Amino acid sequence: MIRFSIDGVELEAEDGANLLWTALENGFYIPHLCAVKGLVPPLATCRLCFVEIEGLANPVAACTRSVKEGMIVHLNTDRVKRIRKTAFEFLLSNHHLDCQHCAKNKNCELQNIAIKTGLKLKTSRIPSIPRNLPADISHPQFYYDPNKCVLCGKCVWICQKKGTGILDFANRGINTVVTTFTGMPLAETNCNSCLACVAICPVGALVAKPGILIEQARKEISSYI
Repeated sequence: MIRFSIDGVELEAEDGANLLWTALENGFYIPHLCAVKGLVPPLATCRLCFVEIEGLANPVAACTRSVKEGMIVHLNTDRVKRIRKTAFEFLLSNHHLDCQHCAKNKNCELQNIAIKTGLKLKTSRIPSIPRNLPADISHPQFYYDPNKCVLCGKCVWICQKKGTGILDFANRGINTVVTTFTGMPLAETNCNSCLACVAICPVGALVAKPGILIEQARKEISSYI
């Protein structure tokens, strides 16, 4: 075991334990969307989990760091807050914000981040760039709305692990989307309907249709989130 500190609180952990998950397990909140417990290397796509570590010149993503003996971590410095706010606004700039009518309202990680960090669910400096992509409602058990996707990559990863690997990223830059091969409708793929992608989605992009239960899928992925 090694000793280190977060915001002045001394903690113990296994040497080499992931900093993000160690902080969360000890009651310190660090915003995150893409983190998967135990995944090496981490997805590190959302850029929300930045922290400052004494001795390092710049803030770093907590999901990419391991705890070390004597490490001193600061979670909410001015630099961290600026980076976090910018990353959050970039995510929102092409996210279809319709919380009132969203199936994940009050169960959405974007809302959770806003509540716990004081960030606003709107952009103040970055212009909105709506994608206006068609939703895929073809699958009998769930639907996919790419306009609400935050490109965290969790669904792609879990589909390869527990599904049939039908989901992946396509295009580049602001045109990046999660999709099926050649954009094939979900109902026409060899999806095994494990619903793991629905259970792991942190926002309202992948949602079960009315009457479809995903409790079992949530249990099966609980060790990763």
